[in-house]
Amino acid sequence: MMKTKIALPWMIVSLVVAVAVTALVFSLRGRGPRVERGEVAEAAVATYVAPGDLDEYYLFYSGGHSGNVFVAGVPSMRHIATIPVFTPYPSTGYGFDKESREMLGEYTWGDVHHPALSETNGEYDGRWLFVNDNANNRVARIDLRDFKVKQILGPIPNVSGYHGGSFVTPNTEYILAASRFSVPLPKGTYAPVEAYATRYKGVVSGIAVDPKTGEMSVGWQVLMPPFNFDLGDAGKGPSHGWAFWTSYNTERAIGKLEVTSTQRERDYIAAVNWKAAEQAIREGKFTMIGGVKVIDPKAVPGVVYLIPCSKSPHGVDVSPDGRYIIASGKLASITTVFNIEKILTAIQNKNFTGEEDGIPVLNYDAVKDAEVNVGLGPLHTVFDDRGYAYTSLFVESAVAKWKLGTWEVVDKIPVSYNIGHLAAAEGDTVSPDGKYLVALNKLSHGRHLGVGPSQPESSQLIDISGEKMRLLYDAFTEPEPHYAQMIKADKLKPIEVYPKEENKHPHAIWDVKDAKIERRGNEVIVKMLAVRSSFEPWKIEVNQGDKVVIHLTNIEQTTDELHGFAIGEYNINVVVDPGETKTIEFVARKPGVFPYYCTNFCSALHQEMQGYLLVKPKS
Repeated sequence: MMKTKIALPWMIVSLVVAVAVTALVFSLRGRGPRVERGEVAEAAVATYVAPGDLDEYYLFYSGGHSGNVFVAGVPSMRHIATIPVFTPYPSTGYGFDKESREMLGEYTWGDVHHPALSETNGEYDGRWLFVNDNANNRVARIDLRDFKVKQILGPIPNVSGYHGGSFVTPNTEYILAASRFSVPLPKGTYAPVEAYATRYKGVVSGIAVDPKTGEMSVGWQVLMPPFNFDLGDAGKGPSHGWAFWTSYNTERAIGKLEVTSTQRERDYIAAVNWKAAEQAIREGKFTMIGGVKVIDPKAVPGVVYLIPCSKSPHGVDVSPDGRYIIASGKLASITTVFNIEKILTAIQNKNFTGEEDGIPVLNYDAVKDAEVNVGLGPLHTVFDDRGYAYTSLFVESAVAKWKLGTWEVVDKIPVSYNIGHLAAAEGDTVSPDGKYLVALNKLSHGRHLGVGPSQPESSQLIDISGEKMRLLYDAFTEPEPHYAQMIKADKLKPIEVYPKEENKHPHAIWDVKDAKIERRGNEVIVKMLAVRSSFEPWKIEVNQGDKVVIHLTNIEQTTDELHGFAIGEYNINVVVDPGETKTIEFVARKPGVFPYYCTNFCSALHQEMQGYLLVKPKS
């Protein structure tokens, strides 16, 4: 028996290899370059996670205008879960119960761009995941103990087009936030667009995070020229205390920006000393705009500086040791490496070449370490554990690997197609893992079964553990993963059941005898419980026009025993996890008899888990 147990995994691996090799024979008949059989077999084994085994990493993708976050495992690249954030999601009932509906507010969608894991001492700590809403200027905090949204902050005052986030500082002191679109401030102010250069303003912000609870609030803002602020990163090590954002349209142009905003040879990185911003706030050196403390850099020198970089930059990325700040211009073939020591020296020596609205512009040649000829259309850079950087090349549809310090490009791998962001294992931290890189490609061009004109996007897993990069796997996601982060699985300790003793909901009940219906004028309050395989009470009688409030507790304490609650033709649909209480509120506008039932399969008698809402007509 012992021999059988040991041999079984190898039998499975052998079978996978055989299948992969067989598949190769057929794939060689189709389009595309010839691939050696051994490479296919090795890739299949490298990404294979046997049934019952677990992936080594979590991958958190942004879901773009779906408003969601997608969760996958690496190396299998299997989709595990969707976390609804800014959009109602019937699968989990998000946006249908009172609590999540109130968090969503008046908006029914969001544009999720850049997930950011909380950090301690520059390392992912597995507590929270923050994501920004580019459309409605909000930021959300997801608790990684239960993978659920606990807070949505916003719309953030003065920020318009929250694209420059939600990157975090090394101890999660702040989440970075910046305006993609400059507007007259405060919001609601009217000014003709022809006055853009003088009356429109940008803003960069630090969203403060409570270190114990994760509660978010606006910490500080800095008034900026009307540039378009794109992406950011936080300093670490020698650059700790600084935040960096790329900006484009430093021409302050309007109209057809693909022409009018690309006239200058260079745009800027905004380097913000957030320690100095904190000090300015403490000393009262701010103006209240839109209810927020805003620092004017003209009045408070030393808070922000501008660093020239290749025009139309996208990403700015800080190396693991915090020494290098790396910016990439979309219209260039180089990525530029700036040295924090040179930046601080230039500031000290006032080695400036000009100013923008009172903000000093540093001497490019004085702060630059290198221009690395990586290839066409560089966007973003991530890092491994051996001193290499990896830059995505949108125009070239490739990833370039190059050495920090020597600036030598040592390898390049094509991807399919038009890569945007990329994510490496713990690649944004002070100690990256290497091993894996995921290319987040904008186009898939039919590398999958046809699904009509609306195509998924391509995410490709690349092995970066060796001298040469190696493509392992194609995965496909719904539009549009703008960014992702990859964290060791053992850093997360998610629960599977809400312990009864932790349920502090004031209307939770745990025994059938406590279930009840109470009328208070035109309001009917129901304390209901769900347990395999019934609801109690199973009958609710109300009058047409009554406000109905149902506090539903799932009293199960067993893994996977979720219960759904849906009322037919009333657009009511929630899912209550084991040990959880949710509140449902609605007005009984339609008379008649309406069944309610459990939507999540829970037992052999799942079909029998039902009840009736009886609404007596007004007449």
